[in-house]
Amino acid sequence: MRILGRDDVRTAMTGLEPTVLEAVRSAYVLHGQGHSQVPFSSFLRPPRPAGSRIISLPAYLGGPEPVMGLKWISSFPANVEQGLQRASSVQILNDLDTGYPLALLEGSQISASRTAASAALAAGALHGERRVHTAGFIGCGTINQRVLAFLALTHPELETVILQDVVPGRAEVFAAELADEYPSLKFRTGEVGDALGAETVSIATTDSTYWLDLAAHPGRPDHQVVLHLSLRDLNTASVLGAYNVVDDVEHVIREQTSLHRAEQEVGHRTFVHAEIASVLDRSEPPATDRTIVFSPFGLGILDLAVAQVVLSTAVEAGLGTEVEGFDPGSHRVTSVMAGRAS
Repeated sequence: MRILGRDDVRTAMTGLEPTVLEAVRSAYVLHGQGHSQVPFSSFLRPPRPAGSRIISLPAYLGGPEPVMGLKWISSFPANVEQGLQRASSVQILNDLDTGYPLALLEGSQISASRTAASAALAAGALHGERRVHTAGFIGCGTINQRVLAFLALTHPELETVILQDVVPGRAEVFAAELADEYPSLKFRTGEVGDALGAETVSIATTDSTYWLDLAAHPGRPDHQVVLHLSLRDLNTASVLGAYNVVDDVEHVIREQTSLHRAEQEVGHRTFVHAEIASVLDRSEPPATDRTIVFSPFGLGILDLAVAQVVLSTAVEAGLGTEVEGFDPGSHRVTSVMAGRAS
C-alpha cells in the first residue's frame, strides 16, 4: 500500500488544478449517467466540542478508470480559534479485484480542492456564455482560498474579488495573502452586501443558522450565481426564490441543509430545478432570468476522482512510501489448494 502524507499530497497537487477540474467534471457526468454508487454519508457527532462532526463517505466511480474507496473527514470548527485547520481527512482507495487497501492519502487538501473545483465548474457552466468580472467570497477560510484557484480557470475575465468574514480583520489578512498570489486581480473587503454585489458569490462559512436572506439585498446583479457550499447559510425564502441546482437531490435534501428545511416547509422538492450533471452535458440549460443557487452536498465520488489523479501523479514523481502489512495475507487453506491447482 502506498501512503501519501500531507507534504506528498501538496507536492503532487501543485499546478494540478486543470486536471482536477476535468476529473471533477468527468465524475459528475459519470454520476449523472448512473456509473457510480454513492451511499448516504454517515455522521458521527461527538458530545464535544460543540458543533463538531466526523463524516464517512464510501463511494464507487465507474467509467474508463473505475475507483472505489472511503473518505473519512472531521470538521471541528473550534480548531480555527487555535490557529488550526477546521477539517482533517484521510482517503482510502481499495483494489478493485481484491478489495485490499491500495493507498492511504492525507485527504484534507483533496477534499478542499474537490469542493472548490466543483463550485468553480458549476459557476462556469451556470453563467454560460456570460463573462464574469467580479466574485464575492463570504467566509475567508481554506475552502474559498481554493475556490479562487479554480475560478481563475473558469472565470478568465475575473478582475475584482470582494471579501467578507464575520471575524474582524480576517478578510483584510486574507486579501493581503491573495493579492500576493494573484497580482493581476483587485481585492477589497466589505460587508455581506458588498460581497453579494458580485456576479459569482461563494459562501463557505461554519455558520449553520440559516442567517442569510438574499431578498434583503435587492441590488444584486441579474443572473447572479451563488455557490452555497456550506449548505446551511441561506434561509428557506432564499432557496424557494432561486433557480436551484444541486449535485444530487437525494443527498442534498437531508441533514437539515437549507434545502431540507425548504422541503419541510413546503412539502415537496419541485424547487430543485436541475442536477449539475445535466447542466454540464447541456441537457438542462441554465436559467437566464433569476438568481441561480448551486448547493453541492459533496459526493464521495469527487474525492475518489481527485485522489486517483493525485495518486497517479505521486507515483510517477516517486512520492510517498510503499508499506507492507496492510493486507490480510493468504488464506491458510485455499492458498494450498490454489497452489495444487496451478
